[in-house]
Amino acid sequence: MKSFECVVVGAGPAGSAAAIAARRAGFEVAVVDAAPAGRDKTCGDGLTPRAVHALRELGLSAALPTYRNRGLKLHGYGGSVTAPWPEGHYGTEGSASPRSLFDAALADLASSLGAEMFYSCPAIGAEFDDSGAITGVVTSQGTLRAKWVIVADGVRSPFGKQLGRKWHRGQVYGIAARSYCATPFSGEPWMHSHVELRDGAGAIQPGYGWIFPLGDGTVNLGCGALSTDARPAKVNTKKLLLQYADQVRDEWQLGQPENITSALLPMGGAVSNVAGPNWMLIGDAAACVNPLNGEGIDYGLETAIMAVDLIADAAGTHPDLTLVWPHELRRAYGEAFVLARTLARVLTYPQFLPAAGPLALRGPGGRHLMPAAARLMGNLVTEEDRDLVARVWRLAGSMASRVSRASRTRADSPLWSVGLGPGGGSSA
Repeated sequence: MKSFECVVVGAGPAGSAAAIAARRAGFEVAVVDAAPAGRDKTCGDGLTPRAVHALRELGLSAALPTYRNRGLKLHGYGGSVTAPWPEGHYGTEGSASPRSLFDAALADLASSLGAEMFYSCPAIGAEFDDSGAITGVVTSQGTLRAKWVIVADGVRSPFGKQLGRKWHRGQVYGIAARSYCATPFSGEPWMHSHVELRDGAGAIQPGYGWIFPLGDGTVNLGCGALSTDARPAKVNTKKLLLQYADQVRDEWQLGQPENITSALLPMGGAVSNVAGPNWMLIGDAAACVNPLNGEGIDYGLETAIMAVDLIADAAGTHPDLTLVWPHELRRAYGEAFVLARTLARVLTYPQFLPAAGPLALRGPGGRHLMPAAARLMGNLVTEEDRDLVARVWRLAGSMASRVSRASRTRADSPLWSVGLGPGGGSSA
């Protein structure tokens, strides 16, 4: 039995970033992950300028691949629009890296800084004291004593579920499939999105296809759809991916899709019970995923830094994180996520895209509208921005947040709401 000041559950980008930040703050750190080292994950592999900026803030520029991209090219309904990454706080450089390589680079750095890594070591339970605080993380290799526990075990969050985390599927969530295809155009400096995504019968799907060059002779090709319990996306994403690949094969000179994987993706903070007295969920486990595009690496890195800053600032005290952590998440992302969830819900109506798509991609306003949309999809609006798009986005977010608070009940649409944790500590 070993003791650590901080035990991190999950060795993805959020977990490794938390371990790196915690080691730099002087904590003794253990990281446990159910998978072996170098594991893969269903992901688009894209790194927006916000993610690149977060890596640099962590001092992790060495983990960035050499490939860089300049922005998005959006296609559909007979038109195309180019949307460069805008000048601003996060810079204009995006990137992309296969998750098996990207995650390994961050985990290796955490290990080099002194974090003790436990691979093929699932967290299978927790021990609590009378207050509901976790005293030990039970793993397949023994129990790790902990003062603080940071849970970063991904979208399914099996350990988070044991702690009481609940995913509210009445909110918009994503379903996606991803593959890798060989191509001579892997150095293309633009990420491509096809927002007119049709199934084999020609029906428009509530989502989009993507081609993200990786600079290594391959592209990440995938597709995603938005869904709710009320309007489920009735689509086989793996089958749709193959159809999409066939549609763009000649243009990209694609090889056959390989390593196809799929996943469900909770978004926009649509989970509850994300913290207890001395533990908190971060990144994908806390549904910190943009509902408009499914991107979450930037939020994973940011919430890792936020979480470690919170416990480091405790300076020997023992603050109860049960209410503090959801408050911090709402403060940082609440308005933007509520608005993004609202807009994403609109996309689940089958009539919306056929009506709006031609106007956005072929109409005279498309060259202004779509770059603004790409900026929002890339999470690139900051509190310091004072331009019209930023002001409208913040105003709309504030209004949507007020409406959400007025209509929210205990049973519907919580934004990181709190409940009763399994250790007995009330988080209400």
